[in-house]
Amino acid sequence: MSGPRWIPTMLLITAFQLISFAQVIFVEDGINYFAATILAIYLLIEWGWSITSSFVLRKSSPAIEFVAFFLTGIGLAVVATKGTSTLFTQFLAVVIGFALYIALLWMLANVDRVEKFHMPMEIIAIGLLAIGLIFASNRNGAYNWVQIGGFSFQPSEIVKIAFIFVGAATLEKIQTTKHITRYAIFAVICIGLLFLMRDLGTALIFFFTFVVLGFMRSGDVRTILFVILAAGMAAVLVVLIKRNYVMNRFATYRHVWDTPYGNGMQQTRVLTYSVSGGLLGMGIGKGKLRNVFAAVEDLIFGVVAEEWGLLIAFIVALAYIVIFVHSVRNAKGSRSAFYSIASVAAGSLLIFQAALNIFGVTDLLPMTGVTLPFVSRGGSSTISCWGLLAFIKAADNRTWAGRKS
Repeated sequence: MSGPRWIPTMLLITAFQLISFAQVIFVEDGINYFAATILAIYLLIEWGWSITSSFVLRKSSPAIEFVAFFLTGIGLAVVATKGTSTLFTQFLAVVIGFALYIALLWMLANVDRVEKFHMPMEIIAIGLLAIGLIFASNRNGAYNWVQIGGFSFQPSEIVKIAFIFVGAATLEKIQTTKHITRYAIFAVICIGLLFLMRDLGTALIFFFTFVVLGFMRSGDVRTILFVILAAGMAAVLVVLIKRNYVMNRFATYRHVWDTPYGNGMQQTRVLTYSVSGGLLGMGIGKGKLRNVFAAVEDLIFGVVAEEWGLLIAFIVALAYIVIFVHSVRNAKGSRSAFYSIASVAAGSLLIFQAALNIFGVTDLLPMTGVTLPFVSRGGSSTISCWGLLAFIKAADNRTWAGRKS
């Protein structure tokens, strides 16, 4: 899909977004001009990047961006029903995330430049998690939100980018015990800090990503031993944390209907309301699930199923598979091992996080409270997802077809 061939796809996405936002813009008490303005700016960003990328920079077709634009647009439409300030905050995060995406593409264009940022990324990652551990406030049992003035953010979300960056940059070299040990220590520190912050869902995502990074580089006995070591240390940290907290988080797994008005309330409501919209949904803002706690954050997949319909919910789930497949395909012919490792790791992280969210709220897996990439409300998560997407895009050799060396 190169040149003008991407235009029909972009037109289809635009039509879908116009239909979606129309339900938010044209309301009973008048016209929501702010939502209309946000939509107009968002469409300008989508089309502006697509045209600039293809015709001016002569990069590969923005296919992977289309998937992200589609998912992000759904998230904005859901958040738009929560109020002007909420929509503004979420849209600001989208703009920052997209700017980070472009900045990372510039950084990743040069492998030598990547190496220069290796050590700073390690320091930033550990520093952010340490700040979170010391200054974060308790939200829903986890100490993962840092408040600065009127803004709050999750350090762990930003560290996801650094975690993959450091892992790919470290393991890209000819593998030695020194390199493996260095990254294993870094990973254990990051995961350990997350456990101390009680952010178990994110810790699980980091551990899974660590396994993928190790497997991508070698898959030999040494890597497996380091993985086992990391898992053992993580298990010790779990024991050190208050045991009752850990048990309570997983006590309702497969037993949500035993306490439909207690610990199982969120998941039972997702299971009930998500199918009530049928194939085409009840309409944006008209669902009942949005009245449940954390509806547009942890439970947003259920909101999409109820208000957009099971058909769109299925397409949303399929989108993460597309991202992952794209990451693997890009890795096969990338310019260096760094791009291959980073691309697959980023794609694996996104699909694993999406699976934790979708299967967690539907009680197929224990609920971990992680967000649905690109869709859930949450500025830090949105910024992180766009940053991770840059690794996948950078691995595609066609991305640099028009770049002068």
